[in-house]
Amino acid sequence: MPSGGDGSRSTAVGLEILDSDPNVEEAGVDPGYEISEQLVRAPGIGVGNVPNRRGWISGVPRLAVEYSSVGQDEEKLEDKIQDFLSAGTEWVWVVRLLGPRRVEVYDKNGWRAFTPGQVITAPGVLKNPVPVEAFFDRDTAHEVTLANLLQRRGYENLGAVLEEGREEGQREGQRAALREAVTRVLRARGLEVTETQRAKLLAESEVARLERWLEASAVSSSAEQALSEE
Repeated sequence: MPSGGDGSRSTAVGLEILDSDPNVEEAGVDPGYEISEQLVRAPGIGVGNVPNRRGWISGVPRLAVEYSSVGQDEEKLEDKIQDFLSAGTEWVWVVRLLGPRRVEVYDKNGWRAFTPGQVITAPGVLKNPVPVEAFFDRDTAHEVTLANLLQRRGYENLGAVLEEGREEGQREGQRAALREAVTRVLRARGLEVTETQRAKLLAESEVARLERWLEASAVSSSAEQALSEE
């Protein structure tokens, strides 16, 4: 059954968070796994063992994420969770879109519910803990994604980008660091930066606008869109 608007939006946000983690090399939405000749399963999001090729994937993901909303068959969900765990998936996260905000984390030892204000970890799969609120609030999700992308390029967080500029002792150093960070984040997301857009970055001297462009570069669908943020 197709997901509703809440499920589809939440899945998009979840993939953004997980795929950007510095330790993640493979992640995807609805990847189909052939667990055995008689059993196939597709999680909402799979992390680890998501090869870029056609057809069913042998094995299971290391981390599977499911979204539960209106019409969820709890018995089928429980079967799916156990199928993944029995076949070797290390964690199954269930994001509950109805009722109190929470994420249920299942592993071979049982399960536990996490609520806003708490973080979830997946040692060996994810480098960074994920705030529960990031699965429900887009602004929080974007902050997590931006921090992840900056770490992929050697920056611990957005503050580190700004600190790099301050340490150079010149205002231009801060501008240069921001321009470089915008370009690197866009490229890390696979978005092309044209010569015209590079020229626009070089010509911009307002630090506040460069900071806005950096934040936009983590969530925009193109470099053009990111650099249109005023």
